[in-house]
Amino acid sequence: MASALTGLCRHPVVQAPMAGGVSGPALAAAVSEAGGLGFLAAGYKTPAAMYEEIKQLRARTAAPFGVNLFMPQPPAADPAAVEVYAEQLAGESAWYETPLGDRDHGGDDAYDAKLAILLDDPVPVVSFTFGCPSPEAVAALAAAGTLTVVTVTSAAEALAARDAGADAVCAQGIEAGGHQGTHRDDPHADGAGAGLGLLSLLAQVRAAVDLPVIATGGLMRGEQIAAVLAAGADAAQLGTAFLACPESGAHALHKQALTDPLFVGTELTRAFSGRPARGLVNRFIHEHGPYAPAAYPQVHYLTAGLRKAAAEAGDPQAMALWAGQGHRLARTLPAAALIETLITELDAAGDTSRQGERGTVRGSETRGSEMRGSES
Repeated sequence: MASALTGLCRHPVVQAPMAGGVSGPALAAAVSEAGGLGFLAAGYKTPAAMYEEIKQLRARTAAPFGVNLFMPQPPAADPAAVEVYAEQLAGESAWYETPLGDRDHGGDDAYDAKLAILLDDPVPVVSFTFGCPSPEAVAALAAAGTLTVVTVTSAAEALAARDAGADAVCAQGIEAGGHQGTHRDDPHADGAGAGLGLLSLLAQVRAAVDLPVIATGGLMRGEQIAAVLAAGADAAQLGTAFLACPESGAHALHKQALTDPLFVGTELTRAFSGRPARGLVNRFIHEHGPYAPAAYPQVHYLTAGLRKAAAEAGDPQAMALWAGQGHRLARTLPAAALIETLITELDAAGDTSRQGERGTVRGSETRGSEMRGSES
């Protein structure tokens, strides 16, 4: 990766921070030890739990790693719409014999407390999702020796990150699994959430800002990493590809569903959290997605018990099976083996590209000789 990020990892592979227990210390440590950049997801955790996971990660590896924070969300949800959705979920509550969660839960995710911990006990990298930190926060992290990365889904968001002083941006295409990292959730956008494909977004971000760019969204193979690097990215971030690893904290049913032919495709939905997120289409998304309000994190906490009960019952049809569009290419390899495979594929793609370039040059020279011969 370019700039100060170059020395953090041997390979241009970043493991996406996946909240909900997926990317914990085991996965992040394995990725960092293998030469990638592992990430802890602090979203939905208490500050104390985040701090404990950082300690566990440091005990597993001395390699650099990152921590991801969710930005506080404005109180934009319509309480009446949330109540209507709760009524629609009454049947699910009865079926799984579990009450609906607290829909009055706040939207700050203990951001200030987590940031204070990271300033007091700095980590190499902190990334941000669902918004852009203040210039003051970025400057404080920089003074502590921490690099900052802001997730962006548009050129305008990339400009905001630049103006805040961020060291890099993570350009997230609409192909990505899990939540879209938009800075402002527009409930009037087409479908559950409009967005740009990764290559279009990457080109626009590169044209807008002169910052290192991490590309993410549907990437599962080394050849795809080669493609985004050729398109101007400095590194590639993969989430779904690592979700299937044994070190991942994802539920076994979630891992199995990635390649299960019973699950046909993915969809952006607000059904589980109230914010656009891409997951495998199951019964819950099909039945409730069209009616779910734009109410994050209220809907997330409203459905938390249902999702947990479904998992305990062995029923993936009511679980949030977050996955990117490339989920069919998931490989159940240990994280280190997956990185080795990705880099082998990346190197092979580079060799093929260079051979193609040499062939083009030789072909041009041959055609030139033929033309000169005909002229003479």
